[in-house]
Amino acid sequence: MRDVLYLEQIEQAEVLLKPQRVEVLRQLAEPRTCTEVAARLDQTPQRVYYHVKQLVAAGLVELVNERKVRGITEGIYQAAARSYWLSPRLVGRIGLRRARDELSLGYLLDLMEEVQADIAALDRAAPELPSIGVSGEIRVPAEQRQQFLHDLQTALQDLFTRYGGSEGDAFKLAVACYPKGNDHE
Repeated sequence: MRDVLYLEQIEQAEVLLKPQRVEVLRQLAEPRTCTEVAARLDQTPQRVYYHVKQLVAAGLVELVNERKVRGITEGIYQAAARSYWLSPRLVGRIGLRRARDELSLGYLLDLMEEVQADIAALDRAAPELPSIGVSGEIRVPAEQRQQFLHDLQTALQDLFTRYGGSEGDAFKLAVACYPKGNDHE
């Protein structure tokens, strides 16, 4: 089972975005038969099998084993990934893109789309994927915001200058700084 399955095809999204299928998919975090899933969801095995068949066809669930029960072959299925990311490109963009103003929310959204696509394209089977994720909260008084943004930009530019040569492994550095919403407290 993969950590993440990045969905770029509208057909996959259409199969996934049905509440009953999401519930079936959650049950398939562990290998189970349609009968077992049906019992957990209080549904008929036929109804669950229909949804599982759709999920398998879309590449979201995999047949991992089979067993004989009273002369009938029963499939054992498991979700293909722990989480599923929908490409923002599936929805498309409404209106024209604005000029790339690094201080705008639109630029930040574009950057997050790019980061999401880059991460999804990484070969997770590679023996070593050196990466780092850092998150934290900084509190800046209103009168110091401009200085903070300037200092942050200067520090990053220093890294780009110091390590921006043409030799060695290429890494992408994306930094996002945005106001923290109240619901995260």
